[in-house]
Formats: sequence, C-alpha cells, structure tokens
Amino acid sequence: MSSRIFQSVIVQMKEATDRTIGVIDADSNVISCSDTSLIGEKWPEAVIRLNSAPDSIVVVDKKTFKPLVSWSAYFDYAVFAEGDDEIARSLCVMAYVALNGAKTYYEEKHDKGTFVKNIITDNILPGDVYIRAKELHFVTDVPRAVFLIRQVGRADVASVDVVAGMFPDRQQDFVLSINETDIAVVKQIQPNTERDELIKIAQTIEQTLHTELFIKTVIGIGTVASHLRELADSFKEAQVAIEVGKVFDTEKTIINYENLGIGRLIYQLPTTLCEIFLSEVFKKNSIDTLDQETLFTINKFFENNLNVSETSRKLFVHRNTLVYRLEKIKKLTGLDLREFDDAIIFKVALMVKKYLVSRENRII
Repeated sequence: MSSRIFQSVIVQMKEATDRTIGVIDADSNVISCSDTSLIGEKWPEAVIRLNSAPDSIVVVDKKTFKPLVSWSAYFDYAVFAEGDDEIARSLCVMAYVALNGAKTYYEEKHDKGTFVKNIITDNILPGDVYIRAKELHFVTDVPRAVFLIRQVGRADVASVDVVAGMFPDRQQDFVLSINETDIAVVKQIQPNTERDELIKIAQTIEQTLHTELFIKTVIGIGTVASHLRELADSFKEAQVAIEVGKVFDTEKTIINYENLGIGRLIYQLPTTLCEIFLSEVFKKNSIDTLDQETLFTINKFFENNLNVSETSRKLFVHRNTLVYRLEKIKKLTGLDLREFDDAIIFKVALMVKKYLVSRENRII
C-alpha cells in the first residue's frame, strides 16, 4: 500500500480542519500526516492498544485512533486525529471513511490477489504484468499450481471463505472467486512437486467443502506454471480438464490436465472432422448399430487389456462365447478387436462418438 495514496487524501482534508490527522502502519510508523514533520516517528504504544482492540476507537497520548479495514486479525493501518474529545472522534471517523475508501480503491487496482486474477482471466496486458509485479514485489519465477474448483448442483457463497481458510498465506497462495460456481486457487509449490501431491491437495479441498458445506465439486488441475506469464495457460488447462472430464471421465471428480491423454486431442477436433472419421472407420455399418450389450462387452474387453480369458471371467461367460461375440463385432464393423491396431481405432472411434454426443446435448 502506497503512503502517497493516504497523503493525497490527507492534504485535501487538511483544508477542512486545523487539527493534525494522519496514518500509522502496523510497525508503529507514521507514514502519512498533515503535519509532515511527524512522518517517520514511531508510536509503539498506539500499536499495542490498537491490536488489543482491532475494531474500536482508542485514545493514546491525546490522539484518537481508528484502524482501517484489514483482512487479518490485526490492523495494517490506522487513522488518527489530534485530540481526545468529541471533535477528535468525529474527525477520526470522517478521516477513516475517506482513507478506507482510498485504500479499498487502491487494493482493487494493485493488491496481489486482484493482480493474479487479472492474469489468469487475461484482463491485463502482457507488458503490464512485469511492471505490476515489480510494484507489488511479486516473485515471478517460482512454480505455482492452478486448481479450478467448480461447484456442481448447489453452489454456496461461503465456499470461498472455506477454501481461503485452507490457504492462510495470502502472500503466496491466492483463492479467487471467478463466478457463482467457480473458485480458482493459485498455490505456490516446491520445485519438482509430483502430480500425486497436487491430487492430494485437490482431494483435501473436495473433502473439506463436502464436509463443511455438503457441496459436490469437480476440480481441474492445470500444468504447473514455472513463471507468472504461464498462469493464464494453466488456468485455461484447468478449465479444459473439467470440460474434457465431463465427456470422457464422468465418474472422476478430480481431473489433471496432464492425464487427459487422447481425450484432450479429440476435444479440440472440429465436429465435421470427427463425423468423417467415424464414417471412414465404420464403412460396413454405423457405430449406432451396436447394441448396449455389445458395447458393454467391448468396454470390458478394453478394460482387461484385450485379454480374452480375463474378460470372459469378468463377464461370467465361457471363453468361446466371448470369441463368438468378438467375431460378430468383426463382421459388423470390419474391425477385429483382438488385433492391437484395430482395437486402437475402435477405442478412438468410441471416444469420438462420445464427444459428438456431448456436443449435440450441449447444443440442445
């Protein structure tokens, strides 16, 4: 917070009163004052009294103090007015209103949380990122993970506070409300942090929200950003992870962008190209001709790594029955799932079909 912001307001207020008014910080320094000779003085007794009554007006050495609004349990700045009478009290309250408004406006433009939110939502020019980072003393080249928490079904405004309570270091970790359902967490992590550790963090967030607010969530995790300029890409990846997960991993509630595999590629394909691919793969009969029992058999076959014996055991059918079904699929589609190349084509085709269905439902 710049003392120049406070000083500019105090200079304007100086014309309305002959009493001294100013601001002290949490280290007991007078940082702004209508009597500039006092700037730089230390008033530790005032700090002790203010910290013991952070929401109250206190009087110390014939000066009236009132702390400005702060995110922490202790004050960051307090306004003061000369005197210990009603006039001093009224002047202190008026100065509080004016200076608190200036502080809020400044923080909205310059505080680190807003700065990070502007980066991930592309609301700041690339050239301005480095200028603001320098102004805010923001470290640019440390690894940070981006988690996007999407509330499913019922959303609760208290969820932001619950998540914020899990990440108390507001100089390194940022909990940002994106919209009614989405919360972004930008967390500074140690170099070489493994994917499993990120998953554990997401699981803790999910469990906490479910336990405290009974909220269901889906959490997307972007790739780790090693530099400030990569945060926006990581945030977009977390969004993609959630969207792709809704199509291909409907049972998962935590999706890491790096684990999306081929689903990520399919999600980026034009629908016309997908339709052409399906028509070329299924020349004999459309994929829609396969009934649910056949599709279930196919999926089980894939789940068991194309192992006929293991799949038949899981399906509780004789091995020969499964072989018969696979032959039937071969006649219908021209693809032999026992052959690795054909199996890959069929697996991709199923995913493409699933993607097209999801697009149709979205349009509807």
